[in-house]
Amino acid sequence: MRVRTTLAVGSLLLLTGCGAADMTKQASPYANAQGSRTVTLSVQSWVGAQANVAVAQYLLEHELDYRVDTVQVDEVPAWDALSQGRVDALLEDWGHPEQEQRYVEDKKTITGAGDLGVTGHIGWFVPTYFAKEHPDVTDWRNLDKYAARLRTAESGGKGQLLDGSPSYVTNDKALVQNLKLDYQVVFAGSEAAQITQIKQFAKEKKPFLTYWYTPQWLFEKVPMTEVKLPAYQDGCDADPAKIACAYPRTPLQKYLNADFAKEGGKAAAFLKKFHWKTEYQNDVSLMIAEQKLSPQEAAKKWVDGHESVWKAWLP
Repeated sequence: MRVRTTLAVGSLLLLTGCGAADMTKQASPYANAQGSRTVTLSVQSWVGAQANVAVAQYLLEHELDYRVDTVQVDEVPAWDALSQGRVDALLEDWGHPEQEQRYVEDKKTITGAGDLGVTGHIGWFVPTYFAKEHPDVTDWRNLDKYAARLRTAESGGKGQLLDGSPSYVTNDKALVQNLKLDYQVVFAGSEAAQITQIKQFAKEKKPFLTYWYTPQWLFEKVPMTEVKLPAYQDGCDADPAKIACAYPRTPLQKYLNADFAKEGGKAAAFLKKFHWKTEYQNDVSLMIAEQKLSPQEAAKKWVDGHESVWKAWLP
């Protein structure tokens, strides 16, 4: 992720990384349905993206009387699907310069739809209870000192750096190599699997080092402290093989299929105006992931309590 979004909310599934199907070749029956009041949203595998889609879908259906379909797709394939009109909108992109250049600048098949209103940041984190006991662990130069304590059966005698889905944007293998750290990147397989592992470590008060990101509701349940990597500077991540710097802070962006942006009527206008706070996304995410509400139930609960916010999004 950078990282790293119509009807069947009940079928909105939390994808599991390497188990996630590539849906880009299975077009929604509503995508590019000219003249009909339908819209297709791409939904990605992390719960924050699902929160965006749930609220947008609820309002499109209940306030603007659209029929909405959702298609589950990973980050990079989502750009292909959006360009080809298999989906109409992508509501949370964490920055994909190659795709932006190809589809927005060169082919002009995708158009930007503005900021989501949420700033994303990927980093390395340790549990706060461990950081309080060993404050120097929050400096990357001291990580090798704790590698032995962070070994697992999967990390091959090195310290474990826990990542989520291999489909997310991650610089971690290059960082470990270029910073010459005694660590092994281990993929949990999905956000859900990674959360399960983090919760288990926290329950047992074990130390761990993990790739994680903000905003994310889990911080409310498992407080974590970021490890300071070499400071990010423009261009320091230009060559994926040579990356030796922190991840940037990324204002998350929305994108629309170019034809839909022009011809999508009130739906396109609404999605361009959709802009909310990190706390709102976290609230809905927490309802879905922790309180086990369906995305539709979580969206309704948020919408019922924030009319003054979403009214401004309506065309």
